[in-house]
Amino acid sequence: MAIPISYNIRNMKLRRGLTTMTALGIGLTVMTAVFLMMLLAGLKKAFVSSGDPLNVLVIRKGSNSELTGGFTKDKLPILRQLPGIALDSHGQPMTSGEWVVVVVLPHKDGTGEVNVTLRGMEPDGLELRRNRVKLVEGSWFQSGQREVALSRSIHDRFGHTNVGDIIDFGKGPWKVTGIFEAGGSAYDSEIWGEFNQVANQFNRQNAVGNVYLRATDSVAADALKHRVADDQQLQLEGMLETEYYEKQTSNGGAIRFVGIFVGLTMAIGSVFAAANTMYAAVSYRSREIATLRVMGFRRASIVMSFVFEAVLLALLGAAVGIVLMLPFNGMSTSTANNVTFSEVEFSMRITLSVVINAVVFAVAMGLIGGVAPAWNAARREILASLRD
Repeated sequence: MAIPISYNIRNMKLRRGLTTMTALGIGLTVMTAVFLMMLLAGLKKAFVSSGDPLNVLVIRKGSNSELTGGFTKDKLPILRQLPGIALDSHGQPMTSGEWVVVVVLPHKDGTGEVNVTLRGMEPDGLELRRNRVKLVEGSWFQSGQREVALSRSIHDRFGHTNVGDIIDFGKGPWKVTGIFEAGGSAYDSEIWGEFNQVANQFNRQNAVGNVYLRATDSVAADALKHRVADDQQLQLEGMLETEYYEKQTSNGGAIRFVGIFVGLTMAIGSVFAAANTMYAAVSYRSREIATLRVMGFRRASIVMSFVFEAVLLALLGAAVGIVLMLPFNGMSTSTANNVTFSEVEFSMRITLSVVINAVVFAVAMGLIGGVAPAWNAARREILASLRD
Protein backbone atom coordinates (compact mmCIF):
# COMPACT_ATOMS: atom_id res chain seq x y z
CA MET A 1 0.00 0.00 0.00
CA ALA A 2 1.45 3.38 -1.05
CA ILE A 3 1.49 6.45 1.20
CA PRO A 4 -0.67 9.28 -0.26
CA ILE A 5 1.18 12.17 -1.92
CA SER A 6 -0.90 14.59 0.18
CA TYR A 7 1.04 13.36 3.22
CA ASN A 8 4.33 14.63 1.75
CA ILE A 9 2.85 17.94 0.63
CA ARG A 10 1.31 18.55 4.07
CA ASN A 11 4.63 17.94 5.81
CA MET A 12 6.47 20.26 3.43
CA LYS A 13 3.95 22.99 4.25
CA LEU A 14 4.35 22.41 8.00
CA ARG A 15 8.12 22.90 7.68
CA ARG A 16 7.96 25.97 5.45
CA GLY A 17 11.22 27.49 6.68
CA LEU A 18 13.31 24.36 6.18
CA THR A 19 11.57 23.59 2.89
CA THR A 20 12.22 27.12 1.61
CA MET A 21 15.91 27.14 2.59
CA THR A 22 16.53 23.74 1.00
CA ALA A 23 14.69 24.70 -2.19
CA LEU A 24 16.69 27.94 -2.40
CA GLY A 25 19.95 26.04 -1.94
CA ILE A 26 19.08 23.64 -4.74
CA GLY A 27 17.74 26.56 -6.77
CA LEU A 28 21.05 28.45 -6.57
CA THR A 29 22.91 25.34 -7.72
CA VAL A 30 20.47 24.86 -10.60
CA MET A 31 20.74 28.56 -11.46
CA THR A 32 24.53 28.25 -11.81
CA ALA A 33 24.16 25.15 -13.99
CA VAL A 34 21.49 26.85 -16.13
CA PHE A 35 23.69 29.93 -16.56
CA LEU A 36 26.57 27.84 -17.91
CA MET A 37 24.26 25.76 -20.11
CA MET A 38 22.77 28.99 -21.51
CA LEU A 39 26.27 30.15 -22.45
CA LEU A 40 26.94 26.87 -24.25
CA ALA A 41 23.55 26.95 -26.01
CA GLY A 42 24.11 30.52 -27.19
CA LEU A 43 27.64 29.79 -28.37
CA LYS A 44 26.47 26.70 -30.25
CA LYS A 45 23.67 28.65 -31.95
CA ALA A 46 26.08 31.41 -32.98
CA PHE A 47 28.34 28.96 -34.81
CA VAL A 48 25.99 26.25 -36.04
CA SER A 49 23.41 28.72 -37.41
CA SER A 50 26.17 30.35 -39.47
CA GLY A 51 26.46 27.39 -41.80
CA ASP A 52 24.44 26.55 -44.90
CA PRO A 53 24.35 22.85 -45.88
CA LEU A 54 24.60 23.79 -49.58
CA ASN A 55 27.80 25.81 -49.14
CA VAL A 56 31.10 23.96 -49.47
CA LEU A 57 34.15 25.61 -47.90
CA VAL A 58 37.53 24.96 -49.53
CA ILE A 59 40.72 25.58 -47.56
CA ARG A 60 44.32 24.40 -47.73
CA LYS A 61 44.78 20.76 -46.72
CA GLY A 62 45.89 20.51 -43.11
CA SER A 63 44.43 23.86 -42.14
CA ASN A 64 41.77 24.08 -39.44
CA SER A 65 40.34 27.53 -40.12
CA GLU A 66 39.68 30.17 -42.77
CA LEU A 67 42.32 32.34 -41.11
CA THR A 68 45.14 29.94 -41.98
CA GLY A 69 43.76 28.24 -45.09
CA GLY A 70 45.36 30.26 -47.91
CA PHE A 71 46.47 28.88 -51.28
CA THR A 72 47.53 30.23 -54.69
CA LYS A 73 45.01 31.79 -57.09
CA ASP A 74 45.83 29.41 -59.94
CA LYS A 75 43.54 26.82 -58.33
CA LEU A 76 40.47 29.07 -58.55
CA PRO A 77 39.60 28.27 -62.22
CA ILE A 78 39.79 24.52 -61.48
CA LEU A 79 37.45 24.85 -58.51
CA ARG A 80 34.94 26.93 -60.48
CA GLN A 81 34.66 24.28 -63.18
CA LEU A 82 33.74 21.45 -60.83
CA PRO A 83 30.36 19.82 -61.55
CA GLY A 84 27.49 20.38 -59.13
CA ILE A 85 28.00 24.12 -58.57
CA ALA A 86 24.88 26.30 -58.79
CA LEU A 87 24.77 29.28 -61.17
CA ASP A 88 24.35 32.88 -60.07
CA SER A 89 22.07 35.52 -61.65
CA HIS A 90 24.63 36.07 -64.43
CA GLY A 91 24.82 32.39 -65.34
CA GLN A 92 28.26 31.97 -63.78
CA PRO A 93 29.29 29.38 -61.15
CA MET A 94 28.28 30.74 -57.74
CA THR A 95 31.63 30.84 -55.95
CA SER A 96 33.39 33.34 -53.73
CA GLY A 97 37.11 33.64 -53.15
CA GLU A 98 37.63 35.18 -49.72
CA TRP A 99 40.17 36.40 -47.21
CA VAL A 100 39.53 36.32 -43.47
CA VAL A 101 41.88 38.49 -41.41
CA VAL A 102 41.88 39.97 -37.93
CA VAL A 103 41.86 43.73 -37.31
CA VAL A 104 42.00 45.65 -34.04
CA LEU A 105 39.25 48.09 -33.09
CA PRO A 106 38.80 50.22 -29.94
CA HIS A 107 35.66 49.75 -27.85
CA LYS A 108 33.16 52.60 -27.98
CA ASP A 109 33.36 53.04 -24.19
CA GLY A 110 37.15 53.34 -24.24
CA THR A 111 37.75 50.13 -22.26
CA GLY A 112 40.40 48.83 -24.65
CA GLU A 113 40.96 47.24 -28.04
CA VAL A 114 39.60 43.95 -29.36
CA ASN A 115 40.39 41.65 -32.29
CA VAL A 116 37.58 41.68 -34.86
CA THR A 117 37.12 39.47 -37.94
CA LEU A 118 37.31 41.20 -41.33
CA ARG A 119 36.05 39.16 -44.31
CA GLY A 120 36.90 40.15 -47.86
CA MET A 121 34.63 38.48 -50.41
CA GLU A 122 33.83 38.41 -54.12
CA PRO A 123 30.37 39.54 -55.37
CA ASP A 124 28.83 36.07 -55.04
CA GLY A 125 29.86 36.03 -51.37
CA LEU A 126 26.82 38.16 -50.54
CA GLU A 127 24.54 35.98 -52.65
CA LEU A 128 25.79 32.86 -50.85
CA ARG A 129 24.67 34.32 -47.53
CA ARG A 130 21.60 36.27 -48.64
CA ASN A 131 19.14 34.00 -46.81
CA ARG A 132 20.94 34.39 -43.47
CA VAL A 133 21.95 38.05 -43.51
CA LYS A 134 19.71 41.11 -43.75
CA LEU A 135 20.89 44.62 -44.62
CA VAL A 136 19.10 46.93 -42.16
CA GLU A 137 20.75 50.26 -42.92
CA GLY A 138 22.68 51.80 -45.82
CA SER A 139 24.00 49.69 -48.69
CA TRP A 140 26.49 46.94 -49.40
CA PHE A 141 30.11 47.76 -50.25
CA GLN A 142 30.99 48.35 -53.91
CA SER A 143 33.67 46.51 -55.91
CA GLY A 144 36.91 48.46 -56.23
CA GLN A 145 36.07 50.76 -53.32
CA ARG A 146 37.50 50.96 -49.81
CA GLU A 147 34.10 50.32 -48.29
CA VAL A 148 32.78 47.95 -45.65
CA ALA A 149 29.46 46.78 -44.27
CA LEU A 150 29.43 45.66 -40.67
CA SER A 151 27.12 43.86 -38.28
CA ARG A 152 24.73 45.56 -35.88
CA SER A 153 26.74 44.06 -33.03
CA ILE A 154 29.97 45.68 -34.28
CA HIS A 155 28.10 48.97 -34.73
CA ASP A 156 26.81 48.88 -31.14
CA ARG A 157 30.17 48.05 -29.54
CA PHE A 158 32.72 50.07 -31.50
CA GLY A 159 33.08 53.74 -32.35
CA HIS A 160 33.00 55.42 -35.80
CA THR A 161 30.75 52.68 -37.19
CA ASN A 162 27.70 54.66 -38.32
CA VAL A 163 26.83 54.64 -42.01
CA GLY A 164 29.06 57.24 -43.64
CA ASP A 165 31.71 57.13 -40.91
CA ILE A 166 35.37 56.43 -41.60
CA ILE A 167 36.96 53.52 -39.77
CA ASP A 168 40.72 52.89 -39.69
CA PHE A 169 42.48 49.54 -40.00
CA GLY A 170 45.03 47.97 -42.32
CA LYS A 171 46.84 50.61 -44.37
CA GLY A 172 44.27 53.35 -44.02
CA PRO A 173 40.66 54.52 -43.81
CA TRP A 174 37.53 52.65 -44.91
CA LYS A 175 34.05 54.05 -45.38
CA VAL A 176 31.14 52.35 -43.61
CA THR A 177 28.33 51.94 -46.17
CA GLY A 178 25.93 49.56 -44.46
CA ILE A 179 24.86 47.71 -41.33
CA PHE A 180 23.53 44.15 -41.39
CA GLU A 181 22.02 41.63 -38.99
CA ALA A 182 22.80 37.91 -39.12
CA GLY A 183 20.28 36.36 -36.74
CA GLY A 184 22.68 35.70 -33.88
CA SER A 185 25.16 33.76 -36.05
CA ALA A 186 28.95 34.16 -36.08
CA TYR A 187 28.55 36.68 -38.92
CA ASP A 188 27.21 39.09 -36.28
CA SER A 189 30.83 39.51 -35.19
CA GLU A 190 32.26 40.35 -38.63
CA ILE A 191 33.07 43.25 -40.95
CA TRP A 192 32.69 42.61 -44.69
CA GLY A 193 34.52 44.23 -47.58
CA GLU A 194 35.46 43.59 -51.21
CA PHE A 195 37.94 40.75 -51.79
CA ASN A 196 40.59 42.61 -53.80
CA GLN A 197 40.58 45.62 -51.48
CA VAL A 198 41.13 43.45 -48.42
CA ALA A 199 43.83 41.40 -50.18
CA ASN A 200 45.67 44.58 -51.22
CA GLN A 201 45.53 45.99 -47.70
CA PHE A 202 47.27 42.95 -46.27
CA ASN A 203 49.65 42.22 -49.19
CA ARG A 204 47.90 39.04 -50.27
CA GLN A 205 47.19 39.84 -53.91
CA ASN A 206 48.58 36.56 -55.30
CA ALA A 207 46.64 34.18 -53.08
CA VAL A 208 43.17 33.43 -51.78
CA GLY A 209 42.34 32.53 -48.20
CA ASN A 210 39.46 30.17 -48.93
CA VAL A 211 36.74 29.58 -51.50
CA TYR A 212 33.02 29.00 -51.05
CA LEU A 213 31.18 26.86 -53.60
CA ARG A 214 27.37 26.87 -53.76
CA ALA A 215 26.05 23.40 -54.58
CA THR A 216 22.84 22.74 -56.49
CA ASP A 217 21.55 20.38 -53.79
CA SER A 218 22.68 18.40 -50.74
CA VAL A 219 23.84 15.42 -52.82
CA ALA A 220 25.96 17.70 -55.01
CA ALA A 221 27.36 19.42 -51.90
CA ASP A 222 28.53 16.12 -50.46
CA ALA A 223 30.02 15.11 -53.81
CA LEU A 224 31.80 18.47 -54.15
CA LYS A 225 33.54 18.26 -50.79
CA HIS A 226 34.81 14.74 -51.54
CA ARG A 227 35.87 15.68 -55.08
CA VAL A 228 37.96 18.56 -53.72
CA ALA A 229 39.52 16.44 -50.98
CA ASP A 230 40.32 13.54 -53.33
CA ASP A 231 42.01 15.66 -56.02
CA GLN A 232 45.75 15.16 -55.45
CA GLN A 233 46.58 18.02 -57.81
CA LEU A 234 44.68 20.58 -55.74
CA GLN A 235 45.96 19.56 -52.29
CA LEU A 236 42.91 21.21 -50.76
CA GLU A 237 40.27 20.19 -48.27
CA GLY A 238 36.53 20.56 -48.79
CA MET A 239 33.91 20.55 -46.06
CA LEU A 240 30.31 21.61 -45.68
CA GLU A 241 29.99 25.04 -44.13
CA THR A 242 27.85 23.52 -41.38
CA GLU A 243 30.63 21.05 -40.54
CA TYR A 244 33.18 23.84 -40.36
CA TYR A 245 31.20 25.89 -37.88
CA GLU A 246 30.39 22.86 -35.75
CA LYS A 247 34.14 22.41 -35.29
CA GLN A 248 34.42 26.04 -34.19
CA THR A 249 32.33 25.26 -31.09
CA SER A 250 35.52 23.95 -29.48
CA ASN A 251 35.40 27.34 -27.71
CA GLY A 252 32.77 25.80 -25.49
CA GLY A 253 35.22 23.25 -24.09
CA ALA A 254 36.53 25.60 -21.41
CA ILE A 255 33.02 26.74 -20.48
CA ARG A 256 31.87 23.12 -20.31
CA PHE A 257 34.80 22.18 -18.05
CA VAL A 258 34.15 25.10 -15.70
CA GLY A 259 30.44 24.29 -15.74
CA ILE A 260 30.99 20.66 -14.75
CA PHE A 261 33.49 21.58 -12.02
CA VAL A 262 31.40 24.38 -10.49
CA GLY A 263 28.15 22.47 -10.94
CA LEU A 264 29.45 19.33 -9.22
CA THR A 265 31.01 21.35 -6.39
CA MET A 266 27.76 23.18 -5.69
CA ALA A 267 25.73 20.01 -6.23
CA ILE A 268 27.64 18.26 -3.43
CA GLY A 269 26.65 21.07 -1.06
CA SER A 270 23.04 20.92 -2.22
CA VAL A 271 22.92 17.13 -1.80
CA PHE A 272 24.07 17.51 1.81
CA ALA A 273 21.48 20.25 2.34
CA ALA A 274 18.72 18.03 0.98
CA ALA A 275 19.96 15.09 3.05
CA ASN A 276 20.09 17.26 6.17
CA THR A 277 16.52 18.40 5.55
CA MET A 278 15.29 14.85 5.11
CA TYR A 279 17.20 13.59 8.18
CA ALA A 280 15.58 16.40 10.18
CA ALA A 281 12.21 15.33 8.80
CA VAL A 282 12.83 11.73 9.84
CA SER A 283 13.79 12.79 13.36
CA TYR A 284 10.85 15.20 13.65
CA ARG A 285 8.36 12.65 12.36
CA SER A 286 9.63 9.48 14.03
CA ARG A 287 6.31 8.82 15.74
CA GLU A 288 4.45 9.43 12.48
CA ILE A 289 6.67 6.90 10.77
CA ALA A 290 6.01 4.34 13.49
CA THR A 291 2.28 5.02 13.22
CA LEU A 292 2.47 4.45 9.47
CA ARG A 293 4.15 1.09 10.12
CA VAL A 294 1.43 0.15 12.62
CA MET A 295 -1.21 1.13 10.06
CA GLY A 296 0.23 -1.46 7.69
CA PHE A 297 2.47 0.60 5.40
CA ARG A 298 5.52 -1.40 4.40
CA ARG A 299 9.10 -0.20 4.68
CA ALA A 300 9.34 0.05 0.89
CA SER A 301 6.38 2.45 0.87
CA ILE A 302 8.03 4.63 3.52
CA VAL A 303 11.31 4.68 1.55
CA MET A 304 9.48 5.68 -1.62
CA SER A 305 7.52 8.36 0.24
CA PHE A 306 10.61 10.06 1.64
CA VAL A 307 12.51 9.80 -1.64
CA PHE A 308 9.50 11.32 -3.41
CA GLU A 309 9.48 14.17 -0.89
CA ALA A 310 13.17 14.84 -1.57
CA VAL A 311 12.46 14.88 -5.31
CA LEU A 312 9.60 17.35 -4.75
CA LEU A 313 12.03 19.62 -2.90
CA ALA A 314 14.49 19.31 -5.78
CA LEU A 315 11.82 20.12 -8.38
CA LEU A 316 10.82 23.17 -6.37
CA GLY A 317 14.47 24.21 -6.35
CA ALA A 318 14.74 23.60 -10.10
CA ALA A 319 11.74 25.86 -10.72
CA VAL A 320 13.33 28.58 -8.57
CA GLY A 321 16.66 28.33 -10.41
CA ILE A 322 15.10 28.40 -13.88
CA VAL A 323 12.81 31.34 -13.06
CA LEU A 324 15.74 33.33 -11.64
CA MET A 325 17.62 32.88 -14.93
CA LEU A 326 14.75 33.91 -17.22
CA PRO A 327 15.75 37.63 -17.19
CA PHE A 328 19.12 36.64 -18.66
CA ASN A 329 17.59 34.91 -21.70
CA GLY A 330 18.72 36.75 -24.83
CA MET A 331 21.41 38.74 -23.02
CA SER A 332 24.45 39.33 -25.24
CA THR A 333 27.97 38.45 -24.20
CA SER A 334 31.20 37.63 -26.00
CA THR A 335 34.15 35.27 -25.92
CA ALA A 336 37.42 34.84 -27.76
CA ASN A 337 37.40 32.45 -30.72
CA ASN A 338 40.34 30.12 -30.09
CA VAL A 339 40.62 29.39 -33.82
CA THR A 340 40.54 32.90 -35.33
CA PHE A 341 41.75 34.76 -32.19
CA SER A 342 38.97 37.31 -32.63
CA GLU A 343 35.99 38.20 -30.46
CA VAL A 344 32.68 36.43 -31.07
CA GLU A 345 29.44 37.83 -29.68
CA PHE A 346 26.49 35.58 -28.89
CA SER A 347 23.26 35.64 -26.90
CA MET A 348 22.54 33.43 -23.90
CA ARG A 349 19.64 31.07 -24.62
CA ILE A 350 17.22 29.13 -22.44
CA THR A 351 16.27 26.23 -24.66
CA LEU A 352 14.11 23.18 -24.02
CA SER A 353 17.29 21.14 -23.69
CA VAL A 354 18.60 23.52 -21.01
CA VAL A 355 15.35 23.24 -19.02
CA ILE A 356 15.27 19.43 -19.27
CA ASN A 357 18.91 19.12 -18.20
CA ALA A 358 18.30 21.48 -15.27
CA VAL A 359 15.33 19.41 -14.08
CA VAL A 360 17.27 16.14 -14.44
CA PHE A 361 20.20 17.69 -12.54
CA ALA A 362 17.89 18.79 -9.71
CA VAL A 363 16.09 15.44 -9.52
CA ALA A 364 19.45 13.66 -9.34
CA MET A 365 20.42 15.85 -6.39
CA GLY A 366 17.09 15.11 -4.71
CA LEU A 367 17.45 11.36 -5.21
CA ILE A 368 21.01 11.24 -3.91
CA GLY A 369 20.14 13.43 -0.94
CA GLY A 370 16.93 11.58 -0.12
CA VAL A 371 17.82 7.89 -0.34
CA ALA A 372 19.90 7.61 2.86
CA PRO A 373 17.40 9.47 5.09
CA ALA A 374 14.54 7.47 3.57
CA TRP A 375 16.29 4.19 4.30
CA ASN A 376 17.04 5.39 7.83
CA ALA A 377 13.34 6.14 8.33
CA ALA A 378 12.22 2.75 7.07
CA ARG A 379 14.62 0.67 9.16
CA ARG A 380 13.72 2.26 12.51
CA GLU A 381 12.05 -0.10 14.97
CA ILE A 382 8.40 0.69 15.67
CA LEU A 383 8.65 0.67 19.49
CA ALA A 384 11.81 2.79 19.50
CA SER A 385 10.16 5.35 17.25
CA LEU A 386 7.04 5.53 19.44
CA ARG A 387 9.21 6.20 22.54
CA ASP A 388 11.05 9.15 20.84
